[in-house]
Amino acid sequence: MTAQGKAHRDASYGLLTAIAGEAGVSLSTVSKVVHRRRDVGAATRARVEELLSRYGYVRPGERDPAMPQQIVAVFRDLSGPYTLEVVRGIVAAADELGIDVVTGTTGHRSISQWLQESVALGAAGLIIVISMLSEEDQRRIVEQRLPVVLIDPLSAPSHDIPSIGVTNWSGARDAVQHLVALGHTRIGMAAGRAHSLAGAARLHGYRAALEEAGIAYDPAIVRSTDFDFEEGLIASLQILGAENPPTAVFAASDAQALGVLEAARQHGLSVPGDLAVMSFDDTLVAAMACPPLSAVRQPFEELGHEATRVLLHLAEGRPPASPRIELATELVLRTSTSVPRGAHTAPGHGASDPQGKDVRTDSYVEPRDMGGDKVLGVSGGSTTNGVQVR
Repeated sequence: MTAQGKAHRDASYGLLTAIAGEAGVSLSTVSKVVHRRRDVGAATRARVEELLSRYGYVRPGERDPAMPQQIVAVFRDLSGPYTLEVVRGIVAAADELGIDVVTGTTGHRSISQWLQESVALGAAGLIIVISMLSEEDQRRIVEQRLPVVLIDPLSAPSHDIPSIGVTNWSGARDAVQHLVALGHTRIGMAAGRAHSLAGAARLHGYRAALEEAGIAYDPAIVRSTDFDFEEGLIASLQILGAENPPTAVFAASDAQALGVLEAARQHGLSVPGDLAVMSFDDTLVAAMACPPLSAVRQPFEELGHEATRVLLHLAEGRPPASPRIELATELVLRTSTSVPRGAHTAPGHGASDPQGKDVRTDSYVEPRDMGGDKVLGVSGGSTTNGVQVR
């Protein structure tokens, strides 16, 4: 990459972020203006165009041809709400930089084959999402010297390969703390697989919240499954069929949470009247579920931006400060959670959330474009060998 190409690349990422902040709009709105999309108001477009001109931003079609033209993003599969949200994040980030994204799955091609394909395409690098990397895969990644970034790897990668995820442990802990604060003492979990880093961290966060509240862990109302609807349904039918069933269930993914809702229906339970349901992910399906799901929100667009940023920095020989980067989560409250049936709370004196706010007061932040969803504070929590980005 030429020096001019690097300057343009850095300007694309840094300036667009600064321009979005100064204009008071989202990064995606700035991207729409850059690419001359029509779905932006005239006043907003004029304000953003003025800032683009003032800061000397160069549109993608006018850039140095020596700049990277594409990156490759590989997934286990391209179905499911989580995958779709991550794809959106990566594509949005690349779009702002004028870089194409080639997507694929590991269903018919191995990681080694995708490494070779990425090199053949002349790609700037490879983003691998939710995949189990063997020792051979990791060895080939290091030997190939192609920049590679992992998003939510199933297994712990070597320190030579940077990975990006979210604060799974503290996000899960906050979710369960909120259920406890509502008055629930019998809380089940549709957990992810134990071999999954994210699944294990969310289960540990769930258990930590129970322990802090003095609630005994009961394996009879916990099931570990894949992060999908079908297994979430099977697990939830078992959880709700326990001799002493829970009054609340925390699901490790939105897909599993949809399974919890269906299991509740089959058991003749109303949500949230008979059963409170809390999810993790907050993909589009969470808001469209019936009832809409309270959930731990993952910053999908930020995941895509951060993965793309780290990848392009690696292409320039600039490794990240830490091999593990974790982005903060936040708790979004909708109508799938409430106090247990029979519990009574005086008006204005509801149970406290993990940050000490009252769930029945107006102390929440009302975000823009969220249709009135209640968003609690950012979830922190300590990380090991990781950097939190807020």
